[in-house]
Amino acid sequence: MRIALAQFNSTVGDIKNNTAKMQKISAKAYELGADIVVFPELAVCGYPPEDLLLKPHFLNDNRLAVEYLAQHLLQEKVGAGDITVVTGFAQAHQKERFNSLAVLQSGKINKIYRKCILPNYGVFDERRYFSAGSEAAVMNIHGLKIGFTICEDIWHIDSLNDVIGKMPELDILINISASPFHIGKIEQRKQILRRCARSFNCHVAYSNLIGGHDELIFDGRSMFLDSAGQIICQAKEFDEDLLMAQVTKDKNEKVRLKTINTGQAATTEAAIEPSEEIYNALVLGTSDYVNKNGFSRVIIGLSGGIDSSVTAAIAVDALGAKNVVGITMPTKFNSPDTVKDAQILADNLDVEFHTLPIETVLQGFDTLLNKMPGWNKNGIAYENLQARIRGTILMSLSNQYRYLVLATSNKSEAAVGYSTLYGDSAGGFAILKDIPKTMVYELARYINKIHTYNGTQPIPESVIKRQPTAELKENQKDSDSLPPYDILDKILKGYVEQDKSVNQLIEQGLPEEIVNRVINMVDRSEYKRRQSPPGIKITPKAFGKDRRMPITNLYTFEKLPDKQ
Repeated sequence: MRIALAQFNSTVGDIKNNTAKMQKISAKAYELGADIVVFPELAVCGYPPEDLLLKPHFLNDNRLAVEYLAQHLLQEKVGAGDITVVTGFAQAHQKERFNSLAVLQSGKINKIYRKCILPNYGVFDERRYFSAGSEAAVMNIHGLKIGFTICEDIWHIDSLNDVIGKMPELDILINISASPFHIGKIEQRKQILRRCARSFNCHVAYSNLIGGHDELIFDGRSMFLDSAGQIICQAKEFDEDLLMAQVTKDKNEKVRLKTINTGQAATTEAAIEPSEEIYNALVLGTSDYVNKNGFSRVIIGLSGGIDSSVTAAIAVDALGAKNVVGITMPTKFNSPDTVKDAQILADNLDVEFHTLPIETVLQGFDTLLNKMPGWNKNGIAYENLQARIRGTILMSLSNQYRYLVLATSNKSEAAVGYSTLYGDSAGGFAILKDIPKTMVYELARYINKIHTYNGTQPIPESVIKRQPTAELKENQKDSDSLPPYDILDKILKGYVEQDKSVNQLIEQGLPEEIVNRVINMVDRSEYKRRQSPPGIKITPKAFGKDRRMPITNLYTFEKLPDKQ
């Protein structure tokens, strides 16, 4: 028997096209000799559908799509009705909603399994929408005992034992998944799958989603594991793939797995450098967000700095140079070097580029605002006015030409509020939203390592080496307002991603005064982050769905006195 794991890029809510893609993939898999085709979790409707699940007609359309897919396979004689298709869908059943798996055979739904363990942490809200299933699902297909699970089920072996323990001894455990990406997630996932294979002493077939949905990236990397937990083969990362294995029983009833070459780029288990992994995730997330939301071109404010340069390079890889527009908007505070670097970057990337000086616009605003008592052109409000003028221009061009504005702020700046509300934080999508500043530099070096445009590296070395500056006043440097980024990012990782206290950070050897100052800046900036555009989740805890802090928040950690 041959099992095909079909990781594909579904779109949330696009039930019709998702189903059509599954039809084509099933036909392709059958041509390659597949007996079972396994699609990811909620493949029919996309993941996560969120409050679409509260619409009864949405759930009804899910069911109709699954029934249609089953009938189509029979009518089109895909396997003459012998092929088995496994797919995820959202199910309404007896006034409850379930995250379900359907097994399609002979033109009908032959078995339904309902997800038993519902994640409700980080980006997951499944208990808001679904009821938990309580029954195992096992089928004998071509002489093999196959059990079915969905994503989180296998992350909790002890709890799953209550369900799996009711099954007969399995030959194969199929798990359909929509497991989102973050740095280091693949190793965590492999450990879970290995433990699952060893715990139930069976082979594991794991089919994971790929694609971008709002802030989430699904990286694919579907895989087969043998009963000893060894990875037999692994599908591509961040791309659609069809991974197939031959399953046989020897005369002693021992089940064996063997990889089948499908002619696609499915690979054996391979390591990938962090910068490459992050870059690929950002490219996929940008491409899917722009295209799935009906845009064709993007516009970026190019300052000649590191953040806008990396943003532009990612956009070119995601969308093509012809679909990226760069705008530089200098004032008297912008040095000739940064203005020149913006032009060089645009030339290197071969993108459309325009220069719109805003000095006269700034003077006009200043003249008007001087009518207000106390207006001070030497203050921070005047500095931020420049960013707000730039944001207005970008949004106006977006409005006129239907370009999506890509904001360029990074996670370090967003964390401490080092951005201008309705200025450089304005936009439709923030590629670097979850990328710390130190990682931005790593990405810049990686981009220059892998790309050469017109015989030269895209990001000028002067951009990478220049001391970061917002250029909103004479001789301004980021270090005037912020600690060095290497220290800042260590504090932010501990406080934001790991929920460490002030004392724990100080015990790490981080300077007490800087720790207190940074944490105060983070807490005071929550209202800004609530108004920022969505961006791609890369770290284990991103701002947004991962970290939901109250805006009105006066909590400070104070060590309680020791007991007397």
